[in-house]
Amino acid sequence: MDLSFLSSLYTRTGPFASVYADLTRTTEDASKAAELRWRALRERLEEQDCDPPTMRAVEDAVEEELRERRSEGLVVFAAGGEIAHLDRLPSTPAEHAEYAPLPHVLPYLVQRGERFAYVVVTVDRRGGEVTCVTASGERSTVVVPGDEEYPIHKTKAGDWNQSRFQRAAEEVWKANAKKVARSVDRCVRQAGAEAILVIGDPQVRGALLEEIADLDKVVETADPDGVMELKTVERVTAVTARFEHELAHGQRAVTGLLPTVEAVRRGQVETLLLAEDSTDRLWVGADPQSLATDLNDLHRMGVPDPVEERADAALIRAAAATHADLIVLPKDPPFGAVLRYADEATVH
Repeated sequence: MDLSFLSSLYTRTGPFASVYADLTRTTEDASKAAELRWRALRERLEEQDCDPPTMRAVEDAVEEELRERRSEGLVVFAAGGEIAHLDRLPSTPAEHAEYAPLPHVLPYLVQRGERFAYVVVTVDRRGGEVTCVTASGERSTVVVPGDEEYPIHKTKAGDWNQSRFQRAAEEVWKANAKKVARSVDRCVRQAGAEAILVIGDPQVRGALLEEIADLDKVVETADPDGVMELKTVERVTAVTARFEHELAHGQRAVTGLLPTVEAVRRGQVETLLLAEDSTDRLWVGADPQSLATDLNDLHRMGVPDPVEERADAALIRAAAATHADLIVLPKDPPFGAVLRYADEATVH
């Protein structure tokens, strides 16, 4: 998982309010029930001494969402009286309200899931529609009308000029498909797309595939969502297999909290591996790479005013700051990493 979309969140100075709100409305009194659930979350923040400006910022965001009825679930991170990051969730979250030095992002990342840029292209004989989806989930669609409109359809068998019109029709399809392919190639370059999903007229798809530059990224499918799920599984499986291989050969991988912390601190981590649930804690400073299992280590490093924080929150912040990726696993290892390089200081 690319964590760059969280970069603006970590430019803020904490403490942070982290709120996961269930806004579902499934009964006649559902609106009232959603308001009561939000009230309970607000009380939890108050019990943790959330500062009033940050409380008001969260309250305004949740209450606007309740009025507009735009989602079933909302995650809000706020600090210093401002919303630092807000997202609507694809399904109802487990409710949570926390006020802490760092944002509690792991449940959000688990629910958000692995994402990558891709292009969906639907083609017919008159042109096509190209939808570009960025790694952050932003979508844009371009309708590509064909330059040629006649003849679109082949003639019926037996017409005296059948062959001539069939060739003309096929040339029109190819010309229109070429124009669609240029739009596809442009979207792939701009978004850094990892997959091109092709839907539509089977006969025209062949003409399109002859023109697409990144043919190795193409999947012909009627189920784009299924392809995305499969690609996510493939990515997690590939990273996990690499981690196990590197670990077995004593090379570019570490496992366990202390070795992972040390690798993150040195900027060695290429991909951070975390389990979904962990209760471990770390000591952290203002700098993302100022983290340790032992408070005395930070004192020796000259880190001023260290605080105790969730290990997953601290490691994810450090991973984002050092441009490392993240893989969240449902089970062990609770902490691990694939490394960019190995050296004598690497702990196994």
